[in-house]
Amino acid sequence: MPTTVHLPPILLERVDQCARSLKLSRNRFIRQALERTTQEQMDWSPVFLTELDNFTPLAGEDKLLNIIQRHRRSKSAPKL
Repeated sequence: MPTTVHLPPILLERVDQCARSLKLSRNRFIRQALERTTQEQMDWSPVFLTELDNFTPLAGEDKLLNIIQRHRRSKSAPKL
């Protein structure tokens, strides 16, 4: 499906440089970058994404802190 996306000139220049260096068209380069990015996002824990979707800033910082602490893997939670 044809889509129009507006990119700042500097970003477009970098996209073109990367695409040329990989011998890809601009379209193919952008499609591959978007596919990689959306796939990485799909690797996130479904529980985490659900809780993130259900989070409302008005519920307060404690709820966000609890979500982050439950999903930490490499470090213990900081003492507040």
